[in-house]
Amino acid sequence: MKITVVGAGNVGATCANVMAQKELASEIVLLDIKEGFAEGKAMDIMQTAALLDFDTRVIGVTGDYSKTAGSDVVVVTSGIPRKPGMTREDLIGTNAGIVNDVAQSILKYSPNAIIVVISNPMDTMTYLTLKKTGLPKNRVIGMGGILDSSRFKFYLSDALGAQATDIEGTVIGGHGDTTMIPLTRLATYNGVPASSILSADALQKVAADTMVGGATCTKLLGTSAWIAPGAAGAALVESIVRDQKKIFPCCVALDGEYGQKDICIGVPVVIGKNGVEKIVDYKLNADEQAAFAKSADAVRNMNDVLKELNIL
Repeated sequence: MKITVVGAGNVGATCANVMAQKELASEIVLLDIKEGFAEGKAMDIMQTAALLDFDTRVIGVTGDYSKTAGSDVVVVTSGIPRKPGMTREDLIGTNAGIVNDVAQSILKYSPNAIIVVISNPMDTMTYLTLKKTGLPKNRVIGMGGILDSSRFKFYLSDALGAQATDIEGTVIGGHGDTTMIPLTRLATYNGVPASSILSADALQKVAADTMVGGATCTKLLGTSAWIAPGAAGAALVESIVRDQKKIFPCCVALDGEYGQKDICIGVPVVIGKNGVEKIVDYKLNADEQAAFAKSADAVRNMNDVLKELNIL
């Protein structure tokens, strides 16, 4: 098994590090355009192998996509990160060109790879990758909902005074501060509905905090978060390479599911060795379905920018 991570910045390096520790592949290639940067990150990771007891080999390369040949999964993190006050939408012009070039370069050497997109704005970058590559829709997956759901579980666990590992919570819709939809109705604490423990106001606060979870980190850090995003990407890859069949909310292409077509947006899916193996219907109520439709409209507005920039 071989995995490539494109972009050796904070998110990409963290993703590679987690995957190495989990021994998800015999070889992980970390690629970046900055001279020596990926090599340094890979060396840093490999110098923990004896300490953390893993056998995966991490290789850093500068811009040489031939070194990625034969990759089973490729994680795309490349692009500029968010700065304080910047939305994911602000990134679209710059990152669209980067992601498009990366996807084409990857497929030249790994035509059978499953592509995991982390670059922002993630829904639009996933849609761009699908359209530009012409890949089957099961092989292009945006990670965002996994990260958003992990943040949702964190805020739920804090409100409940419980361990996050005892919480089930899912966030669907767009991967944006105003477009994601934390499904508070379906959140549970060891099988008990969170709504039977927390007040409506408390649940609403959890949802609101979740929606600005990324922006909150960005404001505190001065740049985008990277530990949770990197770990979320690794969790998605793990379900693919180990054929775990986990249900994750991921940004995938819809063809009538949830009332939407010609869009990539977050919904619950089964992730296995073939990538997206099934889209799961969570039977949204009327309010949730309306929120999802509104989120889809916002994502389409971002996608339209690709056409305005003559990228699609």
